[in-house]
Order: sequence, then C-alpha cells, then structure tokens
Amino acid sequence: MPGRPPSIMVFNWGRTPSRSTPLSAFSEALDSREFVVTCELNPPKGVELDLLFEKAENLRNVAVAINVTDSASSRMTMGNLAVAHMLSDRGIEPILQMTCRDRNRLALQSEVLAAHVLGIRNVLIMSGDPPQYGDHPETKPVFDLDASALLGAIRDMRGGADMAGNELDGSPDVFPGAVVNPGASDLDGEIGRMESKLEAGARFFQTQAVYEAASFEQFARRVEGFGVPLLAGMIVLKSPKMAAFLNEKVPGITVPDALIQRIEDAADRRAAGVEITAGLIRDVREMCQGVHIMAIGWEAEIPRIVQSAGLGVAA
Repeated sequence: MPGRPPSIMVFNWGRTPSRSTPLSAFSEALDSREFVVTCELNPPKGVELDLLFEKAENLRNVAVAINVTDSASSRMTMGNLAVAHMLSDRGIEPILQMTCRDRNRLALQSEVLAAHVLGIRNVLIMSGDPPQYGDHPETKPVFDLDASALLGAIRDMRGGADMAGNELDGSPDVFPGAVVNPGASDLDGEIGRMESKLEAGARFFQTQAVYEAASFEQFARRVEGFGVPLLAGMIVLKSPKMAAFLNEKVPGITVPDALIQRIEDAADRRAAGVEITAGLIRDVREMCQGVHIMAIGWEAEIPRIVQSAGLGVAA
C-alpha cells in the first residue's frame, strides 16, 4: 500500500450558488464543503428489484447519494430512470447517470425533463462505453452529442430553452456533473476536456478509479484552480485477475504491482480489498471533496470500507 504523499493539500473548493432551498442533499453537502461519499448500483438485467433495494437500504446511511448506472459497460439493463425514481420514492437520493451512447438529442433532452418531474435532481453526464465491448456488440451507437454538448443543453434548458432555442413550458432544475480520468495518457487533453465540461455547466466531477495517491495528487494540483468539487473514484479490487484486466483493458487505470501482490498473498481477499480501498481513501482524503466507491457486486462491504477509512457511518 503506498504511503500518504509527503505534502498534503487542503483545497478551497468553489461553492455552488446559494439558494433558499437546497437543490438536493448531495448538492447541499458539496456546497457545505462536507467530505462526501457516493457509490453506485447497477439496475438489474430483468425486472426483479429486490436485491437492488436491499443493497440500497444497506447504503442509506453511508452514501449521501447513489449513482444509478446507464447500461454500464454497454451491457443492457433496466432503464435507470425508473430505478432512480423508485429509490427516490424510498427516500434514497439517486444520481442519474446519462450516457450519450444510446440516445440522440431529442431523447436526452426529453429524459432531463422527465427526471425533473420525477423528482430526480442529480445527473451525471458521460459519453458511455462503446457498444462493441458489451453484450450486444452489433448495437449501432448514437453519440449524437458528446458530454460537453449535453451539459450545455442542460444549461440551456435550465435557462428556459431547448437546444434548438425553443422556449420550454417550465424549466428543469437539475444538478449536473461529469466524469474525468486523472490517469489519462494525454493528461493535458483530459484536463482540457474537463475545463470544457466545466464551462458547459458541470458542477461536480467523479473520477476514474484511483490506485496511486501520488499520481492523483499531481492531477489534483493541476485542477485545483477550477474550484469544482472532485470525488475520487475507488473500484474495490477483488483479485489479481481483476487487477490485470483493469491494467490491460481500462484506459487511465494503473494498479501498482504492490497492490496486486497484496491481493495475491491475502488469505482473505475480500478483507484485503476492503482495506486497500480504505487506505486509498485515507491517502487522498485531503486532495478532494469526496470519494465515489464502485464495489461491483461487493456493495455490502461499502459500510466497512467507509468505517475503516475513518469516515464513520451515519446513525
């Protein structure tokens, strides 16, 4: 496990504009500069939601909000708008992921309006994984808009008009965020895209998985001046095979050999994965305003990760 970097930064993240009523618990937490925890759940490949609801209940007092993924990794699942609405009805705040992969500008703008009327206030915008790597490789991708263009459309819609300049009969009030990859091979280009997303209206960023605190610190220093909340991504390691897959197949992720060996040698790999993630959270805590934990089937371990990281669990 890498140690804490020698110099620790405490960022003066920018505050969101004040409003008499917070847009969401998530936006309020970021505005207050509270260190936040988010995580994510995948809708089912089918119509049975009991397991998802069970996982969500287990996370109710751990995460301020839960991302609901949008056919993650281009694998078809139940539409996440319905799942996000049902979580909201249960008093669990969702962050609706919206990808540009599967829908054109008509459908994407329509979904923003639908999210608003269903009471969903947090949205996370991303391009989406190419469909040829998913479970329907023959799928024709759309990519009518990229993430910056969709963020700009949301900004315009919040101002009362659609992308074509047509006036809306009531404007959606949502809190938009985006993603960034601190380990991108072309970091200058990635930071440039982050700046474009920020200019288009992104109010927070969740990152790709972080496994090296020192390299994340370099990225965080470079974007400190943007004054936007940054949530460091954490994918819980399960096995050496998983680590090898991440290193080989996922751009921008580097799992150090020392962590792979630690998982290899562990008598209890689940416990090792929990402690590795908790240690990384401790290492980056002063460099960001929160963490986004992606447990990928091990969601039951997220409360233990949060406790072990010294963040506590809400009563």
